[in-house]
Amino acid sequence: MAAAETTELRVGLVGCGGRGTGAAVQALCADPGARLTAMADAFSDRLEASLATITAARPDQVNVAEAGRFVGFDACADLLASGVDVVLLATPPGFRPAHLKAAVDAGKHVFCEKPVAVDAPGIRSVYETVEEARRRKLSLVSGFCWRYSDAERETFRRIAKGAIGDVLAVHSCYNTGPIWVRERAAEWSEMEYQMRNWYYFTWLSGDHIVEQAVHSIDKMCWAMGGRTPTSATASGGRQVRTGAEYGHIFDHFGVRYEYADGAMGFHNCRQQEGCSMAVQDRLVGSKGTAFIDGGNRNEIRRGRKLWRYEAEANDMYQAEHDALFASIRAGRPINDGVSMTNSTLMALLGRMSAYTGRTVTWAEALESEEDLTPPSYSWDVEMPHVAVARPGETRFV
Repeated sequence: MAAAETTELRVGLVGCGGRGTGAAVQALCADPGARLTAMADAFSDRLEASLATITAARPDQVNVAEAGRFVGFDACADLLASGVDVVLLATPPGFRPAHLKAAVDAGKHVFCEKPVAVDAPGIRSVYETVEEARRRKLSLVSGFCWRYSDAERETFRRIAKGAIGDVLAVHSCYNTGPIWVRERAAEWSEMEYQMRNWYYFTWLSGDHIVEQAVHSIDKMCWAMGGRTPTSATASGGRQVRTGAEYGHIFDHFGVRYEYADGAMGFHNCRQQEGCSMAVQDRLVGSKGTAFIDGGNRNEIRRGRKLWRYEAEANDMYQAEHDALFASIRAGRPINDGVSMTNSTLMALLGRMSAYTGRTVTWAEALESEEDLTPPSYSWDVEMPHVAVARPGETRFV
């Protein structure tokens, strides 16, 4: 059902880090009738800092009373019961499957940051939730923001119409520098330490191929017309990011994806200081090639013909929220669920292969029994020791 333009849409933010804070501002910019009425985070200091930033940016659209601020492991459930209409999910990815299911079961429209899971049980849960959102006619917009970039949309539209012929191979890279590390405070339990440094623990982030480089893997899925690979063979490890403060994730990956029709996908990513950085995609087709340079210079070559995207880049982060709220107002739900889940599983497939050192099929990845959730969600739980994966020794589960 469409929401009248004069109807207030109450927005709830779950996960008050930098990405969640930005998403909340973009949501409020997307619709003059949107009001931020509830916020949830594991930590009160994160929530209050986020609230101050959002209030400064959109003061007339923020109304988060003390009773609308929820902290702790049950904060998402409390927020969903507070009367919000739209939920922004921006916690560490390990919480995403449960939060997404709870939001859809509660009948909320959702903006869901990427990736959508960190293990196969989470993926299977999200596939079910995606169909439930479709059945309930709820909008579900994902944080795979390149799907909302005008430059990428026009480029991939042309590729889908045959601009380079059949796509035979995709080469993608997501090579960046290191990110933040938070020093351990003496009063933190192990659970709090890991959650405040969530990026470096696979149960929370999925590793950087899943949390960050998945953007490039999503574009590979897009280039391949949404079809999924049959298998992946990967390598990876820790060359420079080897200290205990980096948890147990890798600092580089290289993956070869194989498709049933003989097409190939090649992806590499790294987070290493002092190295060349690039986020680029090259597509080889039966009749031409395409080069995608993060919205800066997209071009397609076919013989002597060259097409280049020349228009000014749009704000893709804002565009995804504009689309979400427009769909709610019009009563025409958007559901990005299948593509966002397939792309996440593709990234997991690459991680599984790199961690174990073996070729892993799509079916094996989807049916994997590896469950990364902790023994319980409490601050004093005894967290299990997780060793850094050793290819050839780490077992596929």
